[in-house]
Amino acid sequence: MNETVAWLLEGPSWVAYRTRLDLLGQSESDPDALAARRAMLDDPAIHALLAALADWPGRPLTRHNDAAHPLHELVFLADLGLRAGDPGLDAVLDRVLSFQSPEGAFQVIANISPRYGGTGQDQPAWMLCDAPSILYALVRFGLGQDPRVQKAAAHLAGLARENGWLCAVSAELGKFRGPGRKSDPCPYATLVALKALAALPEYRDGNACRQGAEVLLSLWVRRKESKPYLFGMGADFAKLKAPLIWYDILHVTDVLTRLPWIRDDARLREMADIVRVKADEQGRFTPESVWMAWRDWEFGQKKTPSRWVTLLALRVLGRMSA
Repeated sequence: MNETVAWLLEGPSWVAYRTRLDLLGQSESDPDALAARRAMLDDPAIHALLAALADWPGRPLTRHNDAAHPLHELVFLADLGLRAGDPGLDAVLDRVLSFQSPEGAFQVIANISPRYGGTGQDQPAWMLCDAPSILYALVRFGLGQDPRVQKAAAHLAGLARENGWLCAVSAELGKFRGPGRKSDPCPYATLVALKALAALPEYRDGNACRQGAEVLLSLWVRRKESKPYLFGMGADFAKLKAPLIWYDILHVTDVLTRLPWIRDDARLREMADIVRVKADEQGRFTPESVWMAWRDWEFGQKKTPSRWVTLLALRVLGRMSA
């Protein structure tokens, strides 16, 4: 483990920064963590992501696994640990906060074809497979107590049902909904909604999070016979992949292990064990699938171990041990 951590610290600044915080438990004020953070903020790759977000919300979101969409770039920067006040971020946050629906959910630009119940026009709108990710990013950026963010969180919690989060969209999108039974929970919407509310202490132990976590774990048990909204938990689900964009084992276990009260659950341990055995003899993890939009990043290949994927996996396993 010490050799693996040393290897992580030799990597990109953003990997080193998260390693110090998430694996070594260093505080934000630790001199080494501060140095790693300064290096991250100076990284040209980070500058490029911030520049790409300058015209938020950017182009229409036509499919939610479009890894190149600004939505996922925003979440990735939040996962790295950027905060309001960091150079170049506040202008982005002002734009994100300005696209808020009357209900409270934050919006993207959507374009739904009339044959699927939409208008065929570019328009600000929200769906439960994008709005929670924006909320999550804003909380991680340090805006969790902003009244606009609190309104979005209350709206999201209010949409929770006993069987998780069902497909839901804003009125602008008409009758559009995903390819599933109306009464079924959407696994992906449930995942990102749980992720967003778990980032807020006042919601983390509440009924919405507990019900959402139970849905995801129940879907794991019933994975061979149940595939709501076409989200399966088979061979592709089990492949290690970064960033955490879609419905896969690293994303699901990363979200669930943020909830301390569920870490002893046998179903979660079964998923974590699948991640555990993917380590090589040096304790490193290699991506098994990639997003081509991120091919220039060190996790965007399947030939050699990735420091970022290794960090994500070790973080999940570390939480389970804790």
